Amino acid sequence: MSKRLLPLLAALLLAAPAFAQAPFRAEREVRLLCGFAPGGTCDILSRLLADQLTPVVGQRVVVENRTGATGTIAAEVVARGNPDGHLVILVPMNLPSVMPVTPGVRIPFDVDRDITPIASIANVYNMLVVGPNSSMRSVQDVLTAARASGARLSYASTGNGSSQHLAGAMFARAAGAEMLHVPFRGGAPAIVEIAAGRVDMMFGNMPEFLGQIRDGGLRPLAYGASRASPLMPDLPLISATIPGFEVRSWFGVFGPGHMSEQALLGWENALRQVSENPEFRRRMAENAMEIIFDGPAGFRRMIQEDRARWAEVIRAANIRAD
Repeated sequence: MSKRLLPLLAALLLAAPAFAQAPFRAEREVRLLCGFAPGGTCDILSRLLADQLTPVVGQRVVVENRTGATGTIAAEVVARGNPDGHLVILVPMNLPSVMPVTPGVRIPFDVDRDITPIASIANVYNMLVVGPNSSMRSVQDVLTAARASGARLSYASTGNGSSQHLAGAMFARAAGAEMLHVPFRGGAPAIVEIAAGRVDMMFGNMPEFLGQIRDGGLRPLAYGASRASPLMPDLPLISATIPGFEVRSWFGVFGPGHMSEQALLGWENALRQVSENPEFRRRMAENAMEIIFDGPAGFRRMIQEDRARWAEVIRAANIRAD
């Protein structure tokens, strides 16, 4: 090898790791889709991400809400979209891990082929809330009402196969009672109905409840994690009344199927950079979200592990979407 080429080769080798770690750089505006209504957890997290991603990718990241069908309307747009990196979506656990194993659910694309897992972002735990004028003030009160109501006690969710739907179905099974499931297009419209007393309660993600709880529009009864919430340390755990009851929903970013390796790696590194940003971490904590960043390989494993776990729950609770 020529001695004149050695410095050039050394420079290229030194530059390779830096190139591999470079975040995605957009050539035009980036669309970040959210399949749920404004004001819900998906929307809140999408906007936190968009704010932080804009300076990282070099172009404006715009959140676009496409509601309906438990997020599959928005996801189908991405599944049919250009895989060049300028179209991505934030999705909750239900789409890749719950809906494919829920009887009666019809997804208009192949979840494992037509959308590409890029990175997991956040964990969010469910909490149980009721309206401000509800007579129910504890988990035991809800159990008693469910057993006495003969399927008249209603619970809201963000759609069939959502974590809220699963939590309600699990609770009904634990209560040994039938309860009425009322699906909505997102957390925000569901909250309006609960606050007004037209739906009895909801097992939902804490971030979308915080504002209404502070304003007195909702009353929190219990938290659906195995440990107390840092934001509400005095809130009882559902598991204190129903042992082992825990429901979480994670959120992750996906792109269209068949993304190039360069676009996939670039997005992974852009999201990694955001997840390590102190301002992003602070705002996530303020909104009761736990960062769980992992890249494509680890994210795929988590999807498959949760799919197997929820399939067991769905079979045991005889959950159907239709």
